[in-house]
Amino acid sequence: MNSNLEALRHTLGSTLTGWRGTACFKPATVQPAEWLVLYDIESSPYCRLVRETLSELDLDVLIKPCPKGGRRFRDEAIALAGKAQFPLLIDPNTDTVMLESADIIDYLLRTYGGRTQKAGRGLGRAARLAGGYLATVANWRPGGISGLAAAASEAPAEPLELFSFETSPYAKSVRLRLCELELPYRLRNTAKGAWSDMGPAFFRDRLFNGPRNTTRNRTWLNEHTGAVQVPYLIDPNTGVAMYESADIVAYLDNTYALAS
Repeated sequence: MNSNLEALRHTLGSTLTGWRGTACFKPATVQPAEWLVLYDIESSPYCRLVRETLSELDLDVLIKPCPKGGRRFRDEAIALAGKAQFPLLIDPNTDTVMLESADIIDYLLRTYGGRTQKAGRGLGRAARLAGGYLATVANWRPGGISGLAAAASEAPAEPLELFSFETSPYAKSVRLRLCELELPYRLRNTAKGAWSDMGPAFFRDRLFNGPRNTTRNRTWLNEHTGAVQVPYLIDPNTGVAMYESADIVAYLDNTYALAS
């Protein structure tokens, strides 16, 4: 994988979606006591709408990837929802099982964001979905669309942990591979909490001494690693913790991928 080429591809995708899911200026007023669970396909534009909202609300979520041809979580999702439709949100805090991206977004905004307005419908939603579809097309490479079809893998005993935010071009490559390999992971949303936090880490930190504590997960990264950048992967199964998207993808392949 050429990580710079992949990053350019994902930067285009984020531009096409208006960079939604980059900033968290109005975080959740309530954090769930138990983990939210999202049955997700990384390349789905409908799933992307939900992940954007989770990022903007600073809500963490357990991702159970359900790529096409996958068997690790798709049957589980069908048993819960009665059909193969994604995204599917499970909230054990309220015993909620919910399909339909617009309904899930409304639920998250109301339950954890303290907001009563409905998510955009009509032309606004159509425009967001169009951007999401174009971003999915931007994930195309020889062999198909990244993150759409399952690849053989060994299941981890415990979910992995990924610090990421929706529009990060480098984190996107990691999330796509996690989806293909059907590897469950706890998504620690790490969106930017202030305008002074914008820009690449080298630009923000070296030139402007940008803040490192604008959201709770960015604060955690700074306190535990001395840096704030994404993606950052923690694998409790092996004790590995690492930055750099290309290294993380190589690690996932070496540790969990099986020959097809």
